[in-house]
Amino acid sequence: MAKAHFTLQGKGGVGKSLVSALIAQHRQGNGISLVCIDTDPVNATFTGYSAFPVERVELLKDNTIDEREFDRLIEIITENRNSEIVIDNGSSSFIPLSSYLIENEAIEMLHEMGHEIFIHPVITGGQSLMDTLSGFDSLARQFPESAKIIVWLNQYFGNIEKEDKTFEKMKVYQDHKDRVAGIINIPRNSGATFGEDMQQMLESRMTFEQAIKSDQFKLMSKHRLKMMKKILFDQMNPVLGVTASTTNKSDSGNEPPPRRIRKRSKAASE
Repeated sequence: MAKAHFTLQGKGGVGKSLVSALIAQHRQGNGISLVCIDTDPVNATFTGYSAFPVERVELLKDNTIDEREFDRLIEIITENRNSEIVIDNGSSSFIPLSSYLIENEAIEMLHEMGHEIFIHPVITGGQSLMDTLSGFDSLARQFPESAKIIVWLNQYFGNIEKEDKTFEKMKVYQDHKDRVAGIINIPRNSGATFGEDMQQMLESRMTFEQAIKSDQFKLMSKHRLKMMKKILFDQMNPVLGVTASTTNKSDSGNEPPPRRIRKRSKAASE
C-alpha cells in the first residue's frame, strides 16, 4: 500500500521541515523509494536537503491560490504507488491545503485508491504551545478517520506541559486519542553539546548519515548524533514501520538511490 505523509501545522517555526526530513531519512534508511515535496511558499527548507529528491510545488503564487497546483500534488501521490510521499507544508499554505483536502474529499479518494494517509502535526512548548495544540485539535476534528495522525512533540522551546499536565493527560489529547496512531518525542538538547551538534546539522541541511560521515563534525559530535538518531528512530520504528532487511542494520550510511519526480513540461506549466 502506498503511503503519503503530510506534515501540517498552522504555526510557523515549530519544526515542520525537521519532522519531514526525519520521516524521509527513516523511510530512505529502510530502503523505501521516496518522493519528497516542498509546498512552503516562504521557506524552502526541505528543498535544501541534497539526500532526498525534493520537488517544489507552488500552491501559492503571489499570495494567490493556484488550484491547478493542488490538483498536481494529488496526481503526484496517485502516480507513485510504489513510493512513499513526504509533503512538507508551510504555515502560510496550511489553511488553503487543509481546506482543499477536506472540501475535495481528497483523503477519502486517496484511501479508496489504496493509499494510506498519515498526518503529522507538530506540537511545541513555550509560547507556541496553545497555537500548536489548537492546530492539532483542528486537524483531528476536520480530517476523516481514514487519515492516521502521528503527533510530534518538539521540546526545543520548552517542556510541553499545561497546568502541570503532560500532552497525554491534556483534554485535547483525551478528546482525540483514538485518532492518534503514535507519538514521537523530540527531546530538548543541552546547547553546548547535543543542541549545538543538532543545530549545525540542521543548518547544513544534512541527514544524520551525512553529518556522521562529514569532516565538519568531530568524533564526539558524531557519537552524540548517533545517539540522537537512535533515540528518534527507535520511536519511529514501531509507528512508521521497518523493513526486514534493515531490522538489524548498523549505521553504515548505505542509502538507496533517490527517486526522481516526473517534471511537468513547459507547456503544461503555462
